[in-house]
Amino acid sequence: MTGLINPLMTKRSSGVLLHLSSLDGSCAIGDLGPKSHEFAAWCANAGFLWWQMLPVGPIGPGNSPYASTSNFAGEPLFVSLEALADDGLLSKKDVRESVVAARKFSRRTNRVGSHSQTDYDAARMAKEPAFLRAFENFRLGGGFRSASFRSFEKREASWLKGWRAFTNDTSGYHGFLQFEFDKQWTAFRKTCTAVGLKLLGDIPMFVTLESADVMANPELFRLDRRGRPEVLTGVPPDCFSKDGQLWGHPHYRWSAHRAQNFRWWTQRIAASLRRFDGVRIDHFVGFHHAYEIPAGARNARRGKWRPQAGKELLTAASRALGALPLVAEDLGAVTPEVVALRKSLNLPGMKVLHHAFGHDNSGELPHHHDRDCVVYPATHDNDTTRGWWKSLPATSRKRFVRFAGSNAAQKPNEAMIRIAFESPAQLAIIPLQDILGLDRLARMNFPGTPKGNWCWRLGTDWHAQRNVRAKNLHALAALTGRIV
Repeated sequence: MTGLINPLMTKRSSGVLLHLSSLDGSCAIGDLGPKSHEFAAWCANAGFLWWQMLPVGPIGPGNSPYASTSNFAGEPLFVSLEALADDGLLSKKDVRESVVAARKFSRRTNRVGSHSQTDYDAARMAKEPAFLRAFENFRLGGGFRSASFRSFEKREASWLKGWRAFTNDTSGYHGFLQFEFDKQWTAFRKTCTAVGLKLLGDIPMFVTLESADVMANPELFRLDRRGRPEVLTGVPPDCFSKDGQLWGHPHYRWSAHRAQNFRWWTQRIAASLRRFDGVRIDHFVGFHHAYEIPAGARNARRGKWRPQAGKELLTAASRALGALPLVAEDLGAVTPEVVALRKSLNLPGMKVLHHAFGHDNSGELPHHHDRDCVVYPATHDNDTTRGWWKSLPATSRKRFVRFAGSNAAQKPNEAMIRIAFESPAQLAIIPLQDILGLDRLARMNFPGTPKGNWCWRLGTDWHAQRNVRAKNLHALAALTGRIV
């Protein structure tokens, strides 16, 4: 595979990082409705080629998109009521009543300005009655007999049966929601293509125990006779957590994957690439060595690194699918062996600028960046740049200002965006929170903490500033060669 050009690295470009749930949708959560199409158009106006969305599968424990109950299905809450009404499955009155219900049910008070919040419980309570009405109208209208539904069932048969079993779907309701998700996603992709925008998805390395994937394929995971994990996933103590991070997912039984020529992984990657133009592999380190924590452990302090079969599976997937437009999230316990694996597979790695100013020779500083990498001010696991700046030690502040210029102290987020855009990295991706200059209240995730995450959402002042922000970003992209 050496010598090939990764499809994501063919030209210099930029993008934005925002989970779909963070859009200002009508029912306490972002979805595939009008706001997603509007945001795609905004991205194009800003000069972005990419929108990195993170996983969009069914949301699991802690509302984390990285703890999904299926790596193939879509999250039903992302199904738009407005789109269902456009298809005649709901009335406009139904939609209005659901919007009012979401406001009534929500326990999260929308903060002033750009700090709104996603309320998953309120979204469920408001949307599910409307989904049931739409389902009944679909059923009575002969939707299950339609050519489009039969085509969807045939195309997604490899996982849909398992999803129905997992959800105990005897009526067809959950299959209907997946059909509508697929239909709305297709319409959304058409909008993205029309405005010249590409989508970057995400594949978590590991799979949630209580998921359709494990239920349908238990032989592929290291489970005991009772279906419990033999060992647990996570990472050891680090700067994020003194106890490490105990994810609790089962590890893979690689002998079973080898026996199937890594078919399940190939199907998983193929499904993601049907949905996205490129995919980031979360926790790429785990493809070379993964941290095994004893079953029953309360934290991740005790564990051992074990070798994994990542090169074999990605080689098998590339033989089946061709050149893979993948990004390796190679942060954390990166060894020379991990770097060698990534390079042998022609995968770009990641650079995070928040990690760059601890000392003068940090490898994260832009003059050390490879051409074939993706640079971020921060990822979804980091604080916003304004939050980062406020908590930065004095010596690191001085180093940042010396590097970025005297104005960096007043507008650190804008300075960080410029540094990212000026980097040699082919792709620069900016969290929307940094574009808006938001503080730590807009932080997306706190690694190692099970609650209080994935709640930030676009607030009321977004529309007032989006045009100016797009104009400034477009000018910067043109100046730094990220628009051809």
